Amino acid sequence: QVQLVESGGGLVQAGGSLKLSCAASGRTFRSYVMGWFRQAPGKEREFVASINWSGSTTDYADSVKGRFTISRDNAKNAVYLQMNSLKPEDTAVYYCAATSTRVGFLSSVIDYWGQGTQVTVSS
Repeated sequence: QVQLVESGGGLVQAGGSLKLSCAASGRTFRSYVMGWFRQAPGKEREFVASINWSGSTTDYADSVKGRFTISRDNAKNAVYLQMNSLKPEDTAVYYCAATSTRVGFLSSVIDYWGQGTQVTVSS
């Protein structure tokens, strides 16, 4: 069992930065592929970024490439999302997620979800 708790969301002006953190419980944290999804009002939940167990492989949605950076610290059971050059369209609830599969970071194969943290970007 893994529990995920996000923090770091808030209100920021366009062009600003935020860093989201996800604290995970459980001794098997390093065996999970970790990542982030987001869901804006009236829209489906969408993939943002993922990182493999060692941190050597990352993947990003096209909409955030070059602006967001995902990282993890297995010693601290934590994963992070550094968000720079934020845009109003980045406004959403951001969810930390974990999966034990290796076939892709899809919402359908997520084993554990966090409760979400709100990110609001004003224009």
